[in-house]
Amino acid sequence: VVILFWVVLCGRLFSVQIFQGGEHRKKLVAQAHRKESIPAERGNIFDRNDGALTRNIAHYTISVDPSKITEKNELAKKLHKITGRPLDYYINKLNSNRNFEFLERNLKNNMIEEKQFQSISGLDIKKHYRRTYPHGSIAGQILGYTDTDDIGISGIEKDYDKFLSGTPGQVIKSKGWKGKYQSRSGLPYFPAVNGNNVKLTIDLNYQSILQEELKRRKKETNSISAMGIIMNPQTGAILAMASVPDFDNNYFSNYKIDNHHCRAITDQFEPGSTFKIVAAVGALAENKISLTEEFNCENGVFTYFDSEIEDHEPYGQLTLSQIIKHSSNIGIIKIAEKLGSKKLHKYARLFGFGLTTNLGLNGETSGTLKPEKTWSRISVGQISMGHEVAVSAIQLATAFSAIANGGYLVKPYIVEQIVQSNNKIEKYNNISYKRQIADENIMREIKKMLRQVVTSGTGVEAEIAGWEIAGKTGTAQKYINGKYSNDEFISNFVGFFPVSEPQILSAIILDEPDSPLHWGGKGAAVAFKRIMQRIINMDDKITPPVKKQETYAYTENSNPIKQSKKFNDQIPISLSTMNSNNGIRVPDVRGKSLKKAIKIISNAGLNIKVEGSGQVISQNPRPGTILHHKEICLVQLK
Repeated sequence: VVILFWVVLCGRLFSVQIFQGGEHRKKLVAQAHRKESIPAERGNIFDRNDGALTRNIAHYTISVDPSKITEKNELAKKLHKITGRPLDYYINKLNSNRNFEFLERNLKNNMIEEKQFQSISGLDIKKHYRRTYPHGSIAGQILGYTDTDDIGISGIEKDYDKFLSGTPGQVIKSKGWKGKYQSRSGLPYFPAVNGNNVKLTIDLNYQSILQEELKRRKKETNSISAMGIIMNPQTGAILAMASVPDFDNNYFSNYKIDNHHCRAITDQFEPGSTFKIVAAVGALAENKISLTEEFNCENGVFTYFDSEIEDHEPYGQLTLSQIIKHSSNIGIIKIAEKLGSKKLHKYARLFGFGLTTNLGLNGETSGTLKPEKTWSRISVGQISMGHEVAVSAIQLATAFSAIANGGYLVKPYIVEQIVQSNNKIEKYNNISYKRQIADENIMREIKKMLRQVVTSGTGVEAEIAGWEIAGKTGTAQKYINGKYSNDEFISNFVGFFPVSEPQILSAIILDEPDSPLHWGGKGAAVAFKRIMQRIINMDDKITPPVKKQETYAYTENSNPIKQSKKFNDQIPISLSTMNSNNGIRVPDVRGKSLKKAIKIISNAGLNIKVEGSGQVISQNPRPGTILHHKEICLVQLK
C-alpha cells in the first residue's frame, strides 16, 4: 500500500511538473504581474488665433482593499493632511469589511505625489483627466461637452471625437517584496498616444462680442431668443456663431437642453424681406427686367389673387433698386411674377435654400423649400417676399456671402486644422466654391442696392460712418396654428462691409421682439451695428474702404491748405488726408510718442484725449475712421 501510494504521488508530481508546468508557470507569472492602463490625454480645441477653448485637468482616484492595508492610521493621516478631510472619514473607510473602497475620486494634480504612496500594498492610484472650458459659455454651443468617460456627446467634442480621443497606453508591473506592484525595466511598456488638437475658424474675441450683444439686444427687445453668425464672405470661414439663451459647458446639466442647441444651424424660420434677394438676382440674371424698369406698387395696397398685400408705406412707381431699398412687398411680387415659379425655385436652390450647407457640425437643418410642382397660385408672391419658405441663419449668411463675394456660393466651414500629437498639421478644410449663382456685374448692382438700404432705406440703423455697410432688413410674421400672426415676428438683418471689397458679414435674428422693435431695421440692425463697431475698433486686420483722397498741408493753426511748393517753403506744416466730402480720416498714431501724436491729430483738425504715458498702443476710433472737424480721438499710451 505504501509503495502504491508513493508511485501515485510521484506520478502526480511528474504530471504537474512536466505536463502542467507551463500552465502553472503562466499562473504564477500572472499573479506576479499586472497590466495597467495609461490614460491618453484628449486633444484640445483652439480658436483661429491659437487661444485655448478647452483644457484637461489631471485628477487622481484613490481606492483600496481595506483588508490589505496594514498601517491604516498612517495612511489616514497622510490623506487627511493632503485633503483636509476629517481623519475619521478615512479611518471608517479603511476599517470597512468590503474588499473595495474609494478613498478619493477627484484629487487635483497639485495635491498628490504618487511616490509618497508607492510602498503601500492594497492601495490603487489611477490618473485620469477631466475636461474643462476656461471661457464658460463662450462658444459653448459650438464646442459641446464630454461625459464622465471623456467621450464627446455634443458639438465639436462629439462630431470630432475620433480626432480628439487618444489611444490609452499599457504598462506591465511586477509585484514587489511588500506586495506592491511597480514598473520595472525589461517589462512591456506601451505609451499612450494623446489625441489630436482641433483648430477652429472661430475668433474668441468675435465670439465674445457676438454673445454679449445678442444677450443685450434680446433683453432690450424682450425677445424670446436671439441668434447670430459672423463669417468671412470670401472664404466661408465662420468667425463666430451663437444663440441665446446659452449655457456653460462646465455645468451643462444645470441648463435646459434647448440652451445646448446652436440654433443658428438647428432652427429654421421664415425670413421675410431678406429673401427678396432671390427674386432680384434671378430676374436680372434671366434678363426678365432691366435696372431702369419701373413697377407700380399700387400706393401700398395690392390684391394678389384672393390675398391682400400691403407695403409698410404707400409707394407708386419704383425701380428694382428702390423696391429693395424700401423693401416693397408689392414690387418684389410683380418682379417674381415676371421671373416665374420654375426660375424662382431654381434661384432659391442656387442660393442654397432647402439644402444643408455641410459646415462641419451635425444637427444642421435643411430648411424648407417645397418642390415647385406643389406650389399654389400665390406661392410665387409669398416666397418672393420670404413667406412659405423657412431658412436657417447659416443658410441666410451663406446666401448673402454669394452677393458679397461677387456671385459664388461658398461652403461655410468651422474647422480649420487638425493638429496631430506629433505637431503635424493636417489642413482639414479648404476654401470651396459650390457654384456661381450669377455673374459679378449683376452682384455688383445688387450690392449697390443693399448699400442704399443702409444709407437711405430700411436699414439706416446699421450704418457705420466710413465703412460702407451694405445689407438687407427682414421682418416676418410667424406662422402659428395654421395662420400668420399679427403679434409675433422674426426680426432679422444681414449685412457686410465694405461694400466694395467685403471682409466680414453678419446675420442677426431676433425671435418675437416687442413692437416697434420687431422691424428688422429697428431690432436686428441695431445689434449688427453694435457688434461691427466693437469688432472694427478691436481688430486692426479689418481695413476701411479706400476712398478718393486729396493731400492737404496743415498750418500750426490747423488750417488745411492744398500742398504746393510755395507753402512748403514758407509755412511749418504736417501732412494728412481729408476726404473730398470734408470728413476727416483719423491718422494712425500707434507707436508714436505723446508729443508726436498730439501734433499729428491736432494738425488733422481733431481734438485729442490722452490716457496713460509712454508710446501710443491703441486709439479710438481706429485709424481710417471718418470724423468731423474737432471730434475727439482717444489715445492710450503705455
